[in-house]
Amino acid sequence: MANGSGLILSAPASGSGKTTLTLGILRALKLRGVDVRSAKSGPDYIDPRFHAAASGQACLNLDAWAMTPDRLRALASGPGTLLIEGAMGLFDGAPPSGKGATADLARHLGLPVVLIIDTAKQSQSVAAVAMGFASHQPDVRVVGVILNNTGSDRHEKMLRDALLPTGLPVLGSVRRQAGLAHPSRHLGLVQADERPDLEDFLDHVATIVNQSIDLETLLALASPLPSRDGNGVAMPPPAQRISVAHDAAFAFAYPHLLADWQAAGAEINLFSPLADQAPPPCDLVFLPGGYPELHAGRLSGNAAFLSGLRQAAETGAVYGECGGYMVLGDSLTDAEGRVHSMTGLLRLETSFAARKLHLGYRHLVALGGLWQGELNGHEFHYATTLKAQGQALFNARNAEGETLPDMGLRTGRVSGSFAHVIDRAV
Repeated sequence: MANGSGLILSAPASGSGKTTLTLGILRALKLRGVDVRSAKSGPDYIDPRFHAAASGQACLNLDAWAMTPDRLRALASGPGTLLIEGAMGLFDGAPPSGKGATADLARHLGLPVVLIIDTAKQSQSVAAVAMGFASHQPDVRVVGVILNNTGSDRHEKMLRDALLPTGLPVLGSVRRQAGLAHPSRHLGLVQADERPDLEDFLDHVATIVNQSIDLETLLALASPLPSRDGNGVAMPPPAQRISVAHDAAFAFAYPHLLADWQAAGAEINLFSPLADQAPPPCDLVFLPGGYPELHAGRLSGNAAFLSGLRQAAETGAVYGECGGYMVLGDSLTDAEGRVHSMTGLLRLETSFAARKLHLGYRHLVALGGLWQGELNGHEFHYATTLKAQGQALFNARNAEGETLPDMGLRTGRVSGSFAHVIDRAV
């Protein structure tokens, strides 16, 4: 299988329009018949679903903090054109050194970067921004610029004239206009399947991209993808038969982990707790993260799901991450203060009535239960723990190596934590 080419779309800062323009480029290229697929930098569950809807192909997570360079190269390799959407600013990563930034992906994969610059509040200064980013780290190749939120033909000419001495090609200029922003909630964008107008939105952005960006030149700037050399140390399956909850309440499972497990011979079956489905017969039930707090009343009344999960806990293992972890507890209090009974498999009570942000990469050491050894993960939630009784699942440190309180709970063969496991620490 011939290896394809790749390109990274990044920006000086969050809020520059990366996601919207990436979606438009993906959909426009798909409509032109280009074999295009995508990836998202970092521990993001929301954007990849939009990517997949735009391109018609599954979107990868490429995490330069949690994954080794070998793992990144193995995941990125493949046919066609790979467009990678960066996270935050190009050089923004975890403390203290910025490890895991989009720039690290560019280095590990040998791919060039196109900067999307929000120009709404600047003119000639755009040249300093572009040149500063292009020269900041010489081994990160910035090969072009897309101007976003330009106000008029006159504004665009000022920007282009300022950039001319830099030698960086301007690949397009997208006018400031209503209707391009996504609605959001506390963890970012709403999920792709929550937008009934998604297809119209993607086609609309693709039309704007076709009118505003030179896609032929953009594709010509892509560089060859690294060759696949093994699987980059895949994660072994934790069981032979695995039932994975999958719906609007449990949507945050990393595709590379499920792919690892299937490639090693594990049988993966999906079920929907929101549809009141019991887990299919299995050795392990996996409840991924998501937004169970938005559906807590419905989940607490879904008798087939609840009884099926409790029965699965008697005959096999049950594991929950973040939202799935909360559902394994005794109760979940929603943002309005309503208390909902959950599965009662762990002595855990959580609440969104008093929100507190918990955010960051995590070094994890398994203390028992489903996992073994050292792992890399990420925590991002606003839930408050009211009660947690039982044995801990992980020892934990943050990205700076500081010791954190132990994470998660394990009782018998039921376990979970707020950490999303990304990969083995090797």
